[in-house]
Amino acid sequence: MGRKRTIDREALLDVAEGIVNRQGAAALTIDAVAKAAGITKGGVQYSFGTKDDLINAMFERWGKSYTEQFQHIAGDTPDPLTAVRAHVEATRASDSGSHAKAASLMAALLQTPEHLASTQVWYQERLAGLDTSTEEGRRARLAFFATEGIFTLRFFRLMDIGEEEWADVMSDIAALVRPDN
Repeated sequence: MGRKRTIDREALLDVAEGIVNRQGAAALTIDAVAKAAGITKGGVQYSFGTKDDLINAMFERWGKSYTEQFQHIAGDTPDPLTAVRAHVEATRASDSGSHAKAASLMAALLQTPEHLASTQVWYQERLAGLDTSTEEGRRARLAFFATEGIFTLRFFRLMDIGEEEWADVMSDIAALVRPDN
């Protein structure tokens, strides 16, 4: 009697992210993941259920990684300014593989209203409580938007931004929110 084969959910998530990275969000289907992973469509459905469940799992995995990095920088209950600084630093410190995953997920997530809504809430929370009546608060808001802008330009391939330029721009953005400014 043979041993029951197990399916590695993390490996399937890697496959799904690869599909979105290479072919775009529209190419992400249960069938495409199954073919790329060399398993049956039923195997993917057993692991995730639906395409939405697969996307949710992708987002949760990326979100957990980002949250760990963010909390390492900001602590558990950062004030709004520290939260923006931590976001800039977490984005700056992440490797390009993490950024590619995040961009892939964003492309997939924004296809449905419920995913768009949760992303909008995340962004609102990231800036919540920031006092933009102060120069420091306005610089922090600008740094946040600049961080998201360069991320979007680079990882959606809207502009060719190499590692050196990325590091230079992120250094400039981080300077906007340094406590000594």
